[in-house]
Amino acid sequence: MSKILVKPLITEKLTRIQETLNQYCFQVATTASKTEIKAEIERMYPEVNVTKVRTLITASKPKGRFTKGGYISGRSVKVKKAFISLKEGQEIDFFSEI
Repeated sequence: MSKILVKPLITEKLTRIQETLNQYCFQVATTASKTEIKAEIERMYPEVNVTKVRTLITASKPKGRFTKGGYISGRSVKVKKAFISLKEGQEIDFFSEI
């Protein structure tokens, strides 16, 4: 997609939020600000107007597994998500490009 927007997040819960609250969720770069996210959404989808941007950063979690060589420990990556609210009656169609 771009350096700011990594990918749209599509799950059952987020699809329900799209239908009821008209909000969309994207995985974004951890260094992106709300104004940069808003500008990038409006650039990529010119037919929509963003009213609100909410962001959250998920913490990394410890991960590990047992192998022949012993226990390997590590951490999962930290991810920043952005919830985008659009004006009433507007929508983003993720599947039009397929």
